[in-house]
Amino acid sequence: MERHLDEELKQVKEKLLRMATLVEESIAQSIQGLREEREDLPREVLRREDEINRLDVEVESLGLKLLVLNQPMALDLRLISSVLHIGRDLERMGDLAVNIAERTLELIKQLPLKPLLDIPRMADSAQRMVRDSITAFVERNAELARDICRRDNEVDALNDQVFRELLTYMMQDSSAIARAVDLILVGRNLERIADHATNIAEDVIYFVEGKSIKHHSEQKSGAKPS
Repeated sequence: MERHLDEELKQVKEKLLRMATLVEESIAQSIQGLREEREDLPREVLRREDEINRLDVEVESLGLKLLVLNQPMALDLRLISSVLHIGRDLERMGDLAVNIAERTLELIKQLPLKPLLDIPRMADSAQRMVRDSITAFVERNAELARDICRRDNEVDALNDQVFRELLTYMMQDSSAIARAVDLILVGRNLERIADHATNIAEDVIYFVEGKSIKHHSEQKSGAKPS
């Protein structure tokens, strides 16, 4: 691979790392704001959205430039393709963190419906999945990527638990409906963040092994790869 291509790929990876850091911070601050009833934290998430979107545009532009000007083959082609997909997933996670921040701003205006237990656990899991998915990409670690795919089930289970519990609150007290719906939406957005982290993990496996596992049950079922 030519030296200038190495340098351009390095620049793209640095932008992806910056995006992932910002997304992770946005997830953490949106939930911390909810737990501590602080408006400043979700508002910071809203302000950060523009930087994430700008980085997404830059990653896409650089990635497409690499495809057009270098006509890469095999591993390089898979790498650039993965970069484009990962940038898109990170941008969507940024949008989902903004959704959570908006719900947080609504929720902290009202009396707490219940102690927050499972939602912070979901947020912690989602953050780790984001962080580890980028680590797997940088280190070309397919096994770590497979572990992330398996962890998606844990977040799904927590989301189901949150939904069932909040549904019970709504059935018992109609005045709790608005707050419960907002919390359900927070959980749903965290679950979708985990899905996007799983998408990145699947892209890592494709990049490293040349094997697509999308729409397959290998990782989510917990089965070992053949």
